[in-house]
Amino acid sequence: MEDKVSLLAKTLTPSPIQQLSLLAQRCNAINLAEGFPDFPAPSHIKDAAIAAINSDFNQYRMKQMHGLDVDPLTDIAICCGQSEAFAATMFAIINPGDEVILFDPSYETYETCIKMAGGVPVYVSLDPPHWNLGRDKLMMSFTLRTKAIVLNSPHNPTGKVFTEDELEIIAGACRARDCLAVTDEVYELITYDNEEHISLASLPEMQNRTIITSSLSKTFSVTGWRIGWAIAPACFASAIRNIHIKVTDSAPAPFQEAALVALTSPPEYFESLRKDYESKRDYIVELLLRVGFQLHMKPKGSFFVFAELPESCILSDIEFVEELIKQAGVVAVPGCGFFHTNQSSDEFSQAAFSYQKKYIRFAFCKSDATLYSAAQKLGQLCDAEGPLKLMYSGECTAH
Repeated sequence: MEDKVSLLAKTLTPSPIQQLSLLAQRCNAINLAEGFPDFPAPSHIKDAAIAAINSDFNQYRMKQMHGLDVDPLTDIAICCGQSEAFAATMFAIINPGDEVILFDPSYETYETCIKMAGGVPVYVSLDPPHWNLGRDKLMMSFTLRTKAIVLNSPHNPTGKVFTEDELEIIAGACRARDCLAVTDEVYELITYDNEEHISLASLPEMQNRTIITSSLSKTFSVTGWRIGWAIAPACFASAIRNIHIKVTDSAPAPFQEAALVALTSPPEYFESLRKDYESKRDYIVELLLRVGFQLHMKPKGSFFVFAELPESCILSDIEFVEELIKQAGVVAVPGCGFFHTNQSSDEFSQAAFSYQKKYIRFAFCKSDATLYSAAQKLGQLCDAEGPLKLMYSGECTAH
């Protein structure tokens, strides 16, 4: 029956994350790989969902999300999480052969959604170690077939928050090339060190060409509720909404009601969230440095650390994660799954291919107890004054 499977489906092979998750389950490893919190969601949000279920709330509702001139009746499409909002957006705007610019490294589902819609991903590599955006490199990636550019800030996997200057470069390119922008802003309220998230749509002349996708899950620790949205000019929002209805019909109604309560949380909640995650970030950064990883910058947003293996490490990222699971009982994500620039023709991308297998992503959206337990397990692989043994052919050397 395999001949009945579509050609598209056959191209969707398991990612390194999926493959390693099976090994992690067998080893009962501590999960610092996937970006879902292992602590409870805020009680007032759960209470709102329960109340909505008990009151037989089953109607569709929308809510303005940004400080923009948005009509909640025409400019918002509620979807089953940000992932579906992004996929529906691609189906709403992409014709076969249209090109979509992505910044590399990038979250893996973007590429799949673009290809499923018939589009062609075009990668622009960010410059390590601080993942800066080069203006010339971006401008050279545009062609007559360019339809849209995708921006994820705060950025997964690096934790980068795009600067105002970089946003101006992107906005200027969109205006000059009459190009759409699709943003993934799920980490918009999770930033650190007084860094502020700026939505690309808020820049001059960008609201009418930007589709914002986001969700409830990251800010309120409810990844399983599947409440997301797209905010866009009415013509795009209508198309996204129609695609959403054809695919999933509707997002869970009680959780939409709870979302209204969540999104009107007092400022104190968001400030507490930020401080709590900032503390977790500092803890895992200090831990990773202590055991021998290289970190050129602290993440400014999201809840991921993109750590680099030292040059002396003889293992690739996938090999290292496999050994980390087996020997320490801790699971992370090999960085190679986020890189695609070897498909590009630009010189930097070709030269950069070697470093793509030297990054590991750790998630710190975990309870303090989980992070402490992971630290203990990693510490067991270290000498009293040496870094992680896995990095040095099984032998620790001094820092």
